[in-house]
Amino acid sequence: MTLQTLPAPGDEKSRVRMAAASDTGLTALLRLAADPLVTVRAAVAMNSAAPTEVNQKIAGDSDPLIRSLIAHRLASLLPPDAMGTLTILMRDEAMRVRAAIAGAVKDMAMAPRALILQLASDSAAQVCDPVIRLSPLLTAEDLLALVCSPPAPATTIAVARRKRIGEAVTDAIASSDNVAAITAMLENPSAAIREATLDNLIARAAPHTAWHAPLVRRPTLSAAAAEALSEFVAEQLIADLANRADLDGATAAELRLRLRRRLDAPYPTPLNVDMDSEAAMGLANKLFANGTLTESLALKAAERGDAIALTAMLAVAADVMFSVIDRAATLRSAKGIVSLVWKAGFTMTAAIAAQGLLAGIKPAEVLVEAPRGGFPLAEDEMRWQIEFLGRMGR
Repeated sequence: MTLQTLPAPGDEKSRVRMAAASDTGLTALLRLAADPLVTVRAAVAMNSAAPTEVNQKIAGDSDPLIRSLIAHRLASLLPPDAMGTLTILMRDEAMRVRAAIAGAVKDMAMAPRALILQLASDSAAQVCDPVIRLSPLLTAEDLLALVCSPPAPATTIAVARRKRIGEAVTDAIASSDNVAAITAMLENPSAAIREATLDNLIARAAPHTAWHAPLVRRPTLSAAAAEALSEFVAEQLIADLANRADLDGATAAELRLRLRRRLDAPYPTPLNVDMDSEAAMGLANKLFANGTLTESLALKAAERGDAIALTAMLAVAADVMFSVIDRAATLRSAKGIVSLVWKAGFTMTAAIAAQGLLAGIKPAEVLVEAPRGGFPLAEDEMRWQIEFLGRMGR
């Protein structure tokens, strides 16, 4: 048998071996590229010795797995004759094919700039994200253009996560309405953010609880910014502010005083009063209106075992019906309770207390703080939990 003579159709191993061999001729490879067995065609796709004609034929394969294999191989090597085939593959409707190219060239300094720009402008997060975050070929102007005219929300989020983005780029992100991208930018310690931009974000941050912790933990923070944050962040975050090494003694002392006042605020109802849900909601709404519905008050309710008051405070702070909190408790849904506490702007301290008091969840089954701090659930998951609980009552 010569290399140009194909093995019998039933001899899969021999056909795969020939498809992968570096000395298999053009005619045989072209026939193997049309083989009905995906394993044979995959071997052709991964054959680094395959000539351009074979690469172009396999790039049109009906199986996206085959197309992604050749895309990754060609993008990894980027031989001079590969760009024509890569151009075809970049138009592939299967996201995994384009993602394979992106994964191969994401940090290549010698990759064609046109290819990098095309990948960065892809609307699929799996394609654009690695290139935007890691490619050394993207300039500040490229990043600014992506933020100003993003093909998808994921584009701006990827830019926000890139290391050492400059002030012009962070200004553009901060001016967008992409809350997730702003969160990612604030969580990026290497992002250069002007003080005026940070002040503007702080002024908008109260309803965006996901911004609170990263704002408090920014590498640099002015005294005025710290005091502004202390007006609405949770008690633990005020303590973190007071302990920052870059704040002067007077500011730190003022923050500790504010923390003490909030912690020492009296529980709003007499100990001998048992309220129904309507009365509790009325009181919680009054507290919210005058700015005194805090996590410390919610924790005091939990300490007293006052489930109705705690439910009302969470409902008002999270802007949901009393019945939504009650439904999560009835279902004994730890995820639901944690999600509602997150929406209320409180911390996992309150979430742990609420799981036990409201839902009766055993200590061993309680959801606790994530290993790196904060909530153990992703924001998308928590939003889904809240929407689900809301829909159940309709």
